[in-house]
Amino acid sequence: MEAIDLQTWITNNTALALVGVLVLSILILIFTRGIIARGLIYLAGLTRNKHDDIIVKHLHPYRLAWIAPFIFIYATADFFPAYQIYIETFALFAILWLSIVTVNSLLNAVNHVYESSKGFSGVSIQGYLDIIKILLVLVGIILSIALITGQSPLVLLTGLGALTAVLLLIFHDTILSFIASIQIVINDLIKEGDWLEVPSYEADGEVVNITLHAIKIRNADNTYTVIPTYRIVEVAYKNWRGVKESGGRRIQRSLSVDMVSINFCDEATLEKLRKIDLIHDFLDGRIQEVESYRQEHQEQFDSPLDGPQITNIEVFRAYIVAYLRSRPDIHQQEQPFLVRALSPGANGLPIEVYIYTKTADWIEYELIQADIFDHLVAAAGYFDLRIFQQPTGLDFSTVARAIVNGREAAEPLPELYARRDAG
Repeated sequence: MEAIDLQTWITNNTALALVGVLVLSILILIFTRGIIARGLIYLAGLTRNKHDDIIVKHLHPYRLAWIAPFIFIYATADFFPAYQIYIETFALFAILWLSIVTVNSLLNAVNHVYESSKGFSGVSIQGYLDIIKILLVLVGIILSIALITGQSPLVLLTGLGALTAVLLLIFHDTILSFIASIQIVINDLIKEGDWLEVPSYEADGEVVNITLHAIKIRNADNTYTVIPTYRIVEVAYKNWRGVKESGGRRIQRSLSVDMVSINFCDEATLEKLRKIDLIHDFLDGRIQEVESYRQEHQEQFDSPLDGPQITNIEVFRAYIVAYLRSRPDIHQQEQPFLVRALSPGANGLPIEVYIYTKTADWIEYELIQADIFDHLVAAAGYFDLRIFQQPTGLDFSTVARAIVNGREAAEPLPELYARRDAG
């Protein structure tokens, strides 16, 4: 059938021709969805590379297949002069927004591929991709209005000048967020995977997503806190990334020694402590210093306070240092290493440990810290030292019983516990 005869037939049978175009459009849709789209998904699943799987997943081939029938409808619009403008407007509108949605999905795929790559360092690009998405939507709105009104897009753009103030008001948060995103990237402030503490928002957890408008944080209790991107540069927060980068985590903890238990070491005590391998050499050196001084000042050396002496707290501090030096999970040189006595107080003499573990993992760090202080608390008694703790109800009841029974002093604590347990 010649083109002129086909046009005449369509003119005389417009309703039937429209049904024919609709049927052909449906067949094209079935073909593109059932063959092309399904084949694309199948081919992506055959490859070992996961990037094409991500792209196809975000591309949504079944949705993209709708573009083909709309292109066919647009191409056949001139066969229906009476309805041509309406058919072309409808087809172009559908093609336009299907294309914008598809491009936005591809931008999501780009972000997914970027964040799943081996070289991903936590620097998010999603904020910039969101800007592109917003611009695409704005272009789509302008072109849609141009299609419906029949006006040139340039005419609409020239009219936007008068709406600048309104647009600035509408996109106020978007503009601030965009500027904040640039500051975050340039100054390397926050990356995905960082652990943040933001007291003003009660956030304490891992950054799982950074977008143009929001930063999503998964807290330690698995709740989520969402902070506007432009707000994060205005509030105080703590980023724990430095702990991971340093390869160690600080232990700064003290135990309080009852000052009443601090004494000079006699010969029997020194002989007992010399059996500890970790401080054997240290004690030999200190004993030699004391003996040398005593021999040089025999006439004046008639009191323990007349010369250098060795205290049990000094030996205990030396033992702590030697014990920590023997642990392979503690930094010995690269990070500060200090065992010191703090100012005496109402709770005794604090002995502080200031060291760094060789792991930044929270669970391993806590286990190492607990292991160290469990050992030190148990070891203190071997140096005739008592760890200070507030009196308990048992202590007060013991004193009360001693007073009632007329005892001059309470029994030692282990015996008290034994008597209590025995009834």
